[in-house]
Amino acid sequence: MSDKSTAENMLDAAKAKVNEGADRLREAGHNAAHAVTGDPKHKAEAVEDRAKAEVHNAQANAEYSEGKREAKDGDGH
Repeated sequence: MSDKSTAENMLDAAKAKVNEGADRLREAGHNAAHAVTGDPKHKAEAVEDRAKAEVHNAQANAEYSEGKREAKDGDGH
């Protein structure tokens, strides 16, 4: 269990979702660059950004779930 409040968990979930979105945008940019140039470096960078996005998605889900648990236990901490 976390020592964070419901609000802190929800804020962390939102931050992770923003980071996930940024990672997915970078992935799309690298995929586009790979399509135009054929440079395999761009494809590798796209795969890396996709992996980062999945990690941020998992973090967001975990923080959100913890925030929901904190909200249900009634004390908010």
